[in-house]
Amino acid sequence: MIFMLAGTSDAKELAKRVKEEGHEVLASVVTEEAAKKLTDSGVTARVGRLSSQDMITVLKEIGAQAFVDASHPFAEEASRHAITAAEEAGIPYIRYERESITHYDEKLMKVHSYEEAAKAAAQKGGTVFLTTGSKTLQTFAEILLPCDHVRMICRMLPRIENMEKCKALGVEQQNIVAMQGPFTKELNLALYKQFDVDMVVTKESGKQGSFDEKVTAALELGLEVILIKRPNISYGMKTADAEEVVKQLEALLEEEV
Repeated sequence: MIFMLAGTSDAKELAKRVKEEGHEVLASVVTEEAAKKLTDSGVTARVGRLSSQDMITVLKEIGAQAFVDASHPFAEEASRHAITAAEEAGIPYIRYERESITHYDEKLMKVHSYEEAAKAAAQKGGTVFLTTGSKTLQTFAEILLPCDHVRMICRMLPRIENMEKCKALGVEQQNIVAMQGPFTKELNLALYKQFDVDMVVTKESGKQGSFDEKVTAALELGLEVILIKRPNISYGMKTADAEEVVKQLEALLEEEV
């Protein structure tokens, strides 16, 4: 049995690929919607966030032979829990992470944290368009909302809990874009123009995270872009190639025979 954190669309494809190779897979996801997509394709899924101890318990219960961490590049806590759990359970850990896009580097302002991004945006002022999701919204709200010279626009998934979070933080409805991606370059252009955006804040999420579409649209309009770099984690065995994950699993499982 292979245990996998499947936090992205490409991770779900990887789970199906591993299943096709004849391995039993238990994929861990956060939402019921994500679980349904996996079960519809024949992959067993569980729902809910896990601490490192929760992961250890699950690994032992299912007799996991390997741990594939295919969580989002910015799911830092989940990855750290995964590394600890795999080590405690005494099984191999493989990190699958989509490649970074670097050809915009000289055109972007790069920072290392959400707080640093928020402070930079506050210093610049104007209309700031956040494409960083709801998880870290509080960091931006606490820094940007008190600024009279900043209008903060938040784009996030249209979930009830996200709307409730916006209300609690004082984000006005007129400044919320509640939409399900992926977003094309054309749609990004339209949104940036509609809200008269001066600056876009995004994460180094990679191609599958529609990074190109966000950045090219912003640069075409002459907007400033603040890029939050990925967390610096020592993963050990790491690859951006799904086929390499399959090969690594084959090699590891053969060693156990």
